[in-house]
Amino acid sequence: MLSDGQWAMLEPLVETCRPKGKTPPGDLRRTMSAIFGRHQNGARWRAIPEGLGPWWRAAQIFIRWARAGVWERLLSLVQERGVELGMVFLDGTSVRAHHRAAGAARKGDLKPS
Repeated sequence: MLSDGQWAMLEPLVETCRPKGKTPPGDLRRTMSAIFGRHQNGARWRAIPEGLGPWWRAAQIFIRWARAGVWERLLSLVQERGVELGMVFLDGTSVRAHHRAAGAARKGDLKPS
């Protein structure tokens, strides 16, 4: 969950970047906490704790904002303000390859002699 200090710094930036729809999200702070928590631990959307709201709302907002370029604008605003960002490393051992990319023989391939 975002602390009061984190949210006080982040809220004006989010408000300048996010698309203005007919109705704003009811609890944007909670939804942002769900999105950040999901990406911090690499869990699936459905694994978001119920206390952070419905998983589908966080997923829907994340996807819509990604298509609209909100995350890029938010990142550039945060970097302009000089906010310290943590580093995230994605190791290939944590990403599961598609079964076709795992070296399995294809249907109709010649067998080694």
